[in-house]
Amino acid sequence: MATAEQIRQIVYRIREPQLGQSFDELRILKDVRPDGQSFVVSLELPTPAWPDQQALVDLVASAVAPVLTAGQTVRTEITSTVRGKDAGGRVGLKIHNIIAVGSGKGGVGKSTVAASLACGLHSFGCRVGLMDADVYGPSIPHMMAAKGQPAATELQDSQGNKFVRLEPIDVNGLKLMSMGFFIGEGQSVVWRGPMLHKALTQFLKDTNWGELDYLIIDLPPGTGDVSLTLSQQVGLAGAVLVCTPQQVALLDAIKAVDMYKKVNVPILGFVENMSGEVFGRGGARKVAEELQVPFLGEIPMNGCIREYCDRGQMMQMLTEENPSRDALRSMTQQIAMQVVRELVTSPAGPVLEIL
Repeated sequence: MATAEQIRQIVYRIREPQLGQSFDELRILKDVRPDGQSFVVSLELPTPAWPDQQALVDLVASAVAPVLTAGQTVRTEITSTVRGKDAGGRVGLKIHNIIAVGSGKGGVGKSTVAASLACGLHSFGCRVGLMDADVYGPSIPHMMAAKGQPAATELQDSQGNKFVRLEPIDVNGLKLMSMGFFIGEGQSVVWRGPMLHKALTQFLKDTNWGELDYLIIDLPPGTGDVSLTLSQQVGLAGAVLVCTPQQVALLDAIKAVDMYKKVNVPILGFVENMSGEVFGRGGARKVAEELQVPFLGEIPMNGCIREYCDRGQMMQMLTEENPSRDALRSMTQQIAMQVVRELVTSPAGPVLEIL
């Protein structure tokens, strides 16, 4: 008869098809325990957004079948605990993964993708924060139907030193911070670089984010101050680049790839937004292949995305049946898996090159 140790050694050697590594290398086998004549195999995934989890169950069943005798069976249980580089710890943040969502130019739907990613991860059960770093054009509060002004709480450390923390706006458990909460509707922000740097530092370091699995940062367009500031403040799990399929947008996206490479920030991949008859399809995938950067999916130009954004119902767009839901959930899963790939291949945080 098979033993628990035999089952364990077999499961350790199974190669996961998406990442191409063994269960042992991925550290996803939690336990194998007897259950009468049978066995329970417990897998613990590094993200609940892992796609096609049934395939893992089938792999285990197929691998152990040859050693099972009559009457023995194996049942696989799957749980998840998000793992990350925890690079936010160097500035006092308890955040496992910080993901920047950027673009080479404006008007490509970057904020929509950032909000969709945050809501998508939240819908999979992750603890998520969304920081709107587009100080001059904050749109996240409207998309999330979030109102109010973050409260300031005075706290005290173990040495008796007092400090102030901003409380993020909570939308159904998703934590938000944006300049839009501090200015009136229609009011512009007219700041120079140093004030911008200070505001972003406060949003990041002086906000009571709590413990998060993912913090999504919606960057302003381009490759300027904000991206460099964030790269210096924390170790990013990686950057997601949003572009539309037409050539003029792709040229700017290529520049963004170059910028992130110069500051040693991992590029999680390209998302092609607004795919369809108007802007075309496949341009971002082609450029991703040429640059040897992962392609994370395309989001078709559907009118329902605009409608959900205008109504401030981004969360509902990821949970209700609609023409865009599957594409957005697939994008979310691909990004989460790419973060896992980066974690497996490069466990330490990236080192910033000072330009």
